[in-house]
Amino acid sequence: MKRRSYGPMRNCIMKVKEITSYIESFAPLSYQESYDNSGLQAGNPEQEADAALICIDVTEEVLAEAVRLKAGLILSHHPVIFTGLKKLTGSSLAEKVIIGAVRSGISIYSAHTNLDAVHRGVNFKIAEKLGLENPRIISPVRGQLRKLVFFVPVDHAAAVREAIFAAGAGHIGEYDMCSFNAPGEGTFRGSENTDPFVGEKGRMHTEPELRVETIFPAERERRILDALIDAHPYEEVAYDVYPLENEYDRIGMGVTGELKVPLDGTHFLDLLKQCFRIPVIRHSRLPDNKIKKVALCGGSGSFLLARAIAIGADAFVTGDIKYHPFFDADGKILMADIGHYESEQFTTEIFYDLLKKKFPKFALHLTEVNTNPVNYY
Repeated sequence: MKRRSYGPMRNCIMKVKEITSYIESFAPLSYQESYDNSGLQAGNPEQEADAALICIDVTEEVLAEAVRLKAGLILSHHPVIFTGLKKLTGSSLAEKVIIGAVRSGISIYSAHTNLDAVHRGVNFKIAEKLGLENPRIISPVRGQLRKLVFFVPVDHAAAVREAIFAAGAGHIGEYDMCSFNAPGEGTFRGSENTDPFVGEKGRMHTEPELRVETIFPAERERRILDALIDAHPYEEVAYDVYPLENEYDRIGMGVTGELKVPLDGTHFLDLLKQCFRIPVIRHSRLPDNKIKKVALCGGSGSFLLARAIAIGADAFVTGDIKYHPFFDADGKILMADIGHYESEQFTTEIFYDLLKKKFPKFALHLTEVNTNPVNYY
């Protein structure tokens, strides 16, 4: 098999933190589940690398491949370390990999449930492979949105809005630059230690202002507030930040979408076999109706079964389904277990597409090692 390598072979040297910081701008670590351990698994953020090897799991074979390729960085979907390591004796796979990476001077970085949850992440890639239209998140998160309210002189409102929008505020679904603006009057009096932009120190001043309201993801708060303060003409900027309980439809687990052409159960299973290159599928009883609306979740997604049924999906595709959920699905939805690795195998394309666009001269390699521990006979 010809190696799938991407990018010019003359190496562009970068620091590990430059690569990982950009990945985190797309899939922030704050979006990962509480049990997860995404992030830098081994290595120094300041370390330099001239190539990266992209994989789903980091095994000893993958590590040896990185050594052969002289790739100073491994990017994986599944973390090497899920729970704390109490020793490094090489008695487990995680210990062997970490010891080998340190000896070889190779950094390992993982983006797991944060990459699952983010818009255009793992589940959107699965939906893309199935050709689903109108993909949207099944279970959006709450508590990840904030409302920003600030007051600004009318003549300066446009410039300040532009600054906070550029920093990431004002997104609602497929719309951006969203804000509400109400005119009013602001009053203030500066002490003798001030240098007011308008008015005179020691005297109360009244200024025509706009009250501007917008929303933003919580993880971008510092960046947006810095942009607000930098762009605002006043010495002291009056603003409020409110936590919101609204659903954030850009972050969450699972995706639902529609097939362009409805399929009967058998042909839908054939489509899954073709798209994910799998020989066999565990599934619930075939329905009488055709499959149009599909729900899916990469990896272990059976926790979303009830939600998939509630939103009226005709089929639910995921991996690692235990015995009893098949009873819950029977007669309500076609549930298909395509395997954990199989459902997430295209995650490597997300890393590649993201980094190729930002760092076109940085060498990227897709692993040739099949790390799926499950075999079929």
